[in-house]
Amino acid sequence: MTTDLDLTAISIFIAFFVLVTAMGFWAARWRRPATLASLDEWGLGGRRFGVWITWFLIGGDFYTAYTVIAVPALVYAVGAYGFFALPYTIIVYPFVFAVMPALWRAAKKAGHVTAPDVVYGNYQSRWLELALAATGVIATMPYIALQLVGMATVFKALGFAGEIPIVIAFVVLAVYTYSSGLRAPALIAFVKDIMIYIVVIAAVTVIPSKLGGYAAMFAAADADFLAKGSGGLLLSAKQIVPYATLALGSALAAFMYPHTLTGIFASASENTIRKNAILLPAYTLLLGLLALLGYMGHAAHLQVKSNNDVVPALFQTLFPSWFVGFAFAAIAIGALVPAAVMSIGAANLFTRNFWKAYVNPAITPDGEARVAKFTSLAVKVGALLVILFLPTKFALDLQLLGGVWIIQTLPSVVFALFWKWPKAPALLAGWIVGFGAGTWLAVADQVKPLHTFAFGDCEITAYTGLWALGFNLATVLIVTAALRVMATKEG
Repeated sequence: MTTDLDLTAISIFIAFFVLVTAMGFWAARWRRPATLASLDEWGLGGRRFGVWITWFLIGGDFYTAYTVIAVPALVYAVGAYGFFALPYTIIVYPFVFAVMPALWRAAKKAGHVTAPDVVYGNYQSRWLELALAATGVIATMPYIALQLVGMATVFKALGFAGEIPIVIAFVVLAVYTYSSGLRAPALIAFVKDIMIYIVVIAAVTVIPSKLGGYAAMFAAADADFLAKGSGGLLLSAKQIVPYATLALGSALAAFMYPHTLTGIFASASENTIRKNAILLPAYTLLLGLLALLGYMGHAAHLQVKSNNDVVPALFQTLFPSWFVGFAFAAIAIGALVPAAVMSIGAANLFTRNFWKAYVNPAITPDGEARVAKFTSLAVKVGALLVILFLPTKFALDLQLLGGVWIIQTLPSVVFALFWKWPKAPALLAGWIVGFGAGTWLAVADQVKPLHTFAFGDCEITAYTGLWALGFNLATVLIVTAALRVMATKEG
């Protein structure tokens, strides 16, 4: 991968970065209400985002810079197995269509800002609320850090050494997020997603034509996998169950994260969410095309030190400098949008489900907005420190754990919407068992996403988060039954 300074690419990159920075600050005036001094306005954009804004916002924070870098890198490394992200994003949208309108309705009716708010409103359990909020914050921090990893890959490709460019980028992000709240990433998401679509369409059109076509591309990838003795264009028989459970578990976890839920809560209506569930699969097509860049890396015979360098190296090898700058700007901006929404989502959780619940129950809406603003800054600083002072693998490991953790909030959120029979102690016990078991299994497997259980002569390898969710649900059922027995005896 080229790391010499390319002034043309750098100039184009800086121009677009300045453009979105100006948009971030101007967003405070976009659809400006009488005041931004409330969580409804600063953290949820006034709950007035329509279909198109919500589509770009959710797509913008769901398909991140790290996705653009990591999915092709995984396909480059292991082949077909890396495509699990496609069925996962197909499965998730029916879930959004069925569940998220009910969550929005419950939040809108009672003025809730977070999923733990909704759960507390239903069960009146501060412990359960705190467990869910803490899980959301902990799972989000490494996710923000990984946006920095994607951005750092682009800066390295442009020839910028050291951490100063990343620090500058995130200082700018922190300032305009503080000023404009959710309106900033919502507005920037328009530019980011349009740029990413242009980049991907150009890549899947131009690159194969320079490499002999798609047949030659797949043949080159297949030959490389055969030569190294691992990976392949097709799944092996042993990979089918792990692949399916990774897709299912990832889909169930995806819209439990605070940043994806923030987009849901900011929607103008239930119908907005349903229309988005119908329209968002367009991003799955985009993701499938992105994944193909991994195979293109083999056909281009790239020599990279890290799999994460595949996408930047492809563009530097096969495109003119001006388009390289445009593509790298799209990827870097793709880090800013989700990082902003993630920090806002985490700040909303801290403000509502910790500060207001335990520190200052009488806090005013203006006070909530101030606490959330400072918390969003602290979250970004924390993510930046992870990247600056800890190995990148640490952030990746924590993000893998984040998926295992966040899926444990699913029973409490879904039951709070549709079923009243589970009691708060049962849901809290389920969360404790699921969180603890998932962490223990993941750490025992060196933070790999899969775990194997033997049932006699049969071994089943599946997504660790799904195993833990099973333990979680079983605990909820057992404790619920025990509570009913105790209540019957007392009666």
